[in-house]
Amino acid sequence: MREIIPLTRVYAFFIVIAWWLPAAVFGQATLSGVVVDAGNHKPLEMAAVFVQETSQLVEAGRAGRFELLFSSADTLTLTVFAEGYTTRALKVEPKENSFLQITMNPLSIDIEAIEVKKEAEQYGLRRLRNVEGTAIYAGKKSEVIELDNLQGNLAANNAREVYKGIAGLNIWENDGAGLQLAIGARGLDPNRTSNFNTRQNGYDISADALGYPESYYTPPVQALKRIEVVRGAASLQYGTQFGGLLNFIFRAGPENKPFEFITENTYGSFGLFSTFNSVGGTVGKMNYYGLYQYKKGDGWRPNSEFSQHTTFGNVKFKASEKLELGLEFTHMNYLARQPGGMMDFEFEADPRQSKRERNWFRVNWNLAALNLDYRLSGRTKLNLRNFLLFAGRDALGELGPINRPDPGRERDLIMGQYRNFGSEARLLHRYALMGQHSTFLLGARFYRGHTRNRQGDAGAGSGPDFSFLNPEDLERSSYKFPSRNYALFAENLFNLAPRLSLTPGIRLEHIRTASEGYYKKRVFSGGQAIFEQRLEDAQSNERAFLLVGLGLGYQLKQGLEAYANFSQNYRAINFSDLAVVNPNLVVDSLLEDERGYNADIGLRGALFGNRIRFDLSAFYLRYNGRIGLSEITIPGPITIERQVAYRTNIGNARILGLEAFAEADIWRLVFGEKAEPSFPVFVNLSHLGGKYVSGQRQFIGNAVELIPPVSLKAGAAFQVKGWRLSYLFTYVGRHFSDATNAEFVADATRGIIPSYSVMDVSASYTYHRYQLQAGVNNLLDAAYFTRRAAAYPGPGIIPAEGRRFYVGLRVKI
Repeated sequence: MREIIPLTRVYAFFIVIAWWLPAAVFGQATLSGVVVDAGNHKPLEMAAVFVQETSQLVEAGRAGRFELLFSSADTLTLTVFAEGYTTRALKVEPKENSFLQITMNPLSIDIEAIEVKKEAEQYGLRRLRNVEGTAIYAGKKSEVIELDNLQGNLAANNAREVYKGIAGLNIWENDGAGLQLAIGARGLDPNRTSNFNTRQNGYDISADALGYPESYYTPPVQALKRIEVVRGAASLQYGTQFGGLLNFIFRAGPENKPFEFITENTYGSFGLFSTFNSVGGTVGKMNYYGLYQYKKGDGWRPNSEFSQHTTFGNVKFKASEKLELGLEFTHMNYLARQPGGMMDFEFEADPRQSKRERNWFRVNWNLAALNLDYRLSGRTKLNLRNFLLFAGRDALGELGPINRPDPGRERDLIMGQYRNFGSEARLLHRYALMGQHSTFLLGARFYRGHTRNRQGDAGAGSGPDFSFLNPEDLERSSYKFPSRNYALFAENLFNLAPRLSLTPGIRLEHIRTASEGYYKKRVFSGGQAIFEQRLEDAQSNERAFLLVGLGLGYQLKQGLEAYANFSQNYRAINFSDLAVVNPNLVVDSLLEDERGYNADIGLRGALFGNRIRFDLSAFYLRYNGRIGLSEITIPGPITIERQVAYRTNIGNARILGLEAFAEADIWRLVFGEKAEPSFPVFVNLSHLGGKYVSGQRQFIGNAVELIPPVSLKAGAAFQVKGWRLSYLFTYVGRHFSDATNAEFVADATRGIIPSYSVMDVSASYTYHRYQLQAGVNNLLDAAYFTRRAAAYPGPGIIPAEGRRFYVGLRVKI
């Protein structure tokens, strides 16, 4: 099939659009003026003035000033708008060379977001504004985790504490060091966050956005300014995934000094040591930020030691008032021993035990990005992101069923290499329509991925020797997975009235995925392998499709918004899944892509002078052709037959739920906004349910897996002067791990995930440039697990870590 959207034509189209939109000139007389904030009288640089009689639209300059050309009309009707302010209409009787001052009042739709940002300094959570940067978020369910004052075990990237305010998340706890983030939402698989479009500063960081969208790299939380989460309605702007967008935004160097150094050193239980060091500043037109983190530990279980190195550098150069260039580079590598999984009865007897001593995991991740931001005018901005991934991950060990001892034979080695390039351009334009301020977004994306996956025998030793015994003729498989993606997308925020907004959107997607290589199949007779058959394999799949969406927002009153959205979703199958030979799992060779849609309706805002904030919403997720785990009987090397997990298109699923978040400062609610001390509390509750409504007959009526019916997080903090104490309680309800709704299977790869509750406490004291912090995770030493694995880091039950302590010191120079 021919490429339907050549990249050069896409960018040429952007250039034409960028130089379009000229303002017409009417008349000869001049009316000058300035637009200022009604409260502080500061000039508003982003304001625009629309003349109804002439359809003339002009932008305020850097000092909020503007000039209008007019004819001899007696009266002009002006409409003035600026993001974050109430649109104002007024009539003037202009005189030649006269001067006009226009004052603007904050708009409820945006003042709420501004006030929420202030509250985020205490609570660590806000939502995205309707328009931020070169993106539109109006009518979408979004959350922003502000990390400046978030308290918890950040050195270990403790997801329970970091994402405590995001309703409806299912968090898998694979290790206590935060080496890999595993979160899912609304019944989607949390494994390596693969159902989110995972980004860093706006560009992709997963292994292969099309062929293998798993994230083996997680940015250090201590380096982040904020984390942006947008649910399924993000599919039009950020890719078609059902989960939505997860975007990590790094800190920048301070703008008011040339050099700043921060060091943070943390010690914890089980040999944990983390040192985080960063530098940043502004010199002339250049802003820079860089970091290095080293982390190591022995782990809670035997055979769990790890070491990790992470570096990041970012340089931004302001070439002119309109043009800014940015260059970034990230490197991360880690080596971890994996203790393997366990059976149900073994977990009950001793959740700390390990049955695997020879399993290792290694990751090497390199990312580079070149960013361009160009302001064509006060109303039009262009953003271009180019990114490159050069990475690999290697898994070494014994993958046999966990209900059998490690036989001590040659180990299984899986090596994945990822070489990807992408470019994404966005054009954002603000304009007047029917006297209101509207915003148009046009975007284009090109992506090329190349994944190489090899699997074969490695040495029978116990150390991290990642070398194939027969690299030229591997015992399992060797594949290449090239992929290519073009996309065009557009959204328009129509402010139909001062309180009502409508945001339609569209995305045209073209995907090509392919595979080329071989795999080997063992033929059994009487329970014994009699020969191996090498099968050559080459496939390709090319498709193009259209996704649409619509968002709606209505301001009931200042600080209170009702919102709703609908957006289609699509998830391509991963060819790399088809090529991994796993004795615990068989994958259907006829897997098909998944399709569906997300719909949200909600109410969010603030009450009592912003002292109580909340977001209450309901959603409906339709997931057609959902891929999940069934079971199948296969021949085995010891017994004639055995049952294993079978990954296939289970059927069409319906998932509904309520997601609620609320927080308030009790002390200030009673005694006033400026009262001391501060005593904020919050609650995060989700009630979800899912069912297979059609598809394979044996699954119809079954509950959808990976959906805790009830998830609850609640917490409180106490802050006075430099002291701060916090408490977090987490409860997750009992749920199934596979579509068969099995409660128990012999190899423990499927079955019930029992309900669990866990508590975390932390404390800190800040004095000038020093901050001392300490805490306890899993305060009551609860024994629980969040997942069952069919492959690494299992197979079997993966226990969560028990009680652990930490203490750290942060110094800013």
